Amino acid sequence: MSNQRLIYGFHAVNARLWQNPKSIVELYVLENKNDARTREVLEKAAAEKVRVHFADMNRLNTIAKGARHQGVVGFIDASKNHVHLEDVLENLREPAFLLVLDGITDPHNLGACLRTADAMGVHAVIAPKDKSAGLNATVSKVACGAAETVPYITVTNLARTLRELKEYGIWVVGTDMDGEADLFHYDIPENVAWVMGNEGDGMRRLTREHCDALVSIPMFGTVESMNISVSAGMVMAETRRQRVLRGEAG
Repeated sequence: MSNQRLIYGFHAVNARLWQNPKSIVELYVLENKNDARTREVLEKAAAEKVRVHFADMNRLNTIAKGARHQGVVGFIDASKNHVHLEDVLENLREPAFLLVLDGITDPHNLGACLRTADAMGVHAVIAPKDKSAGLNATVSKVACGAAETVPYITVTNLARTLRELKEYGIWVVGTDMDGEADLFHYDIPENVAWVMGNEGDGMRRLTREHCDALVSIPMFGTVESMNISVSAGMVMAETRRQRVLRGEAG
């Protein structure tokens, strides 16, 4: 099946079992392993009628391509995880909180962004189909289950998507070293989509032109930039902090 994708590790597999078990094609579990986490996986898999195979360590290492799998590996049908942006926006019951990643190609950075997005209550992460990491086993592992809970929406034309967000009343805010405001003195709009560019080149020109505002992250030390997942975590945390102070639903 061309849409099959590998997942591994207890966080990723458990999240998929609880959030979207029908997307799981099959699981491989280390034979003769009987710890509490393995039993939890097996019990939930049985309850959801997910096919489970028992395998030795060599086979699991081969399936996981040498990754640290913790004795549990699975294949999912990625086509059953597809979410449209309109589905997210039209079902919101609170002000929109979105993260847009423009040109993030490192799966570790994407996984870290998804993990923090889940923690901060982001409704969806949006990225262009081209020149983006895309969901894979590494992303799922780093995200510790967040790849299964936070909608990750890929779009063919990011500029057009940003225009659509504005039609929904969402303020598009880009992060830039030369932003006219700094994060700690910026009154974050009620409905916001934060746009983050890659570490090397930042946002693409057309993406930047579609931003309603550009905000910088103040730097107080000697380094000139931060890892994209750290920067994204800072703007997401500041957004959530301001929402808590305003008394918005979380």
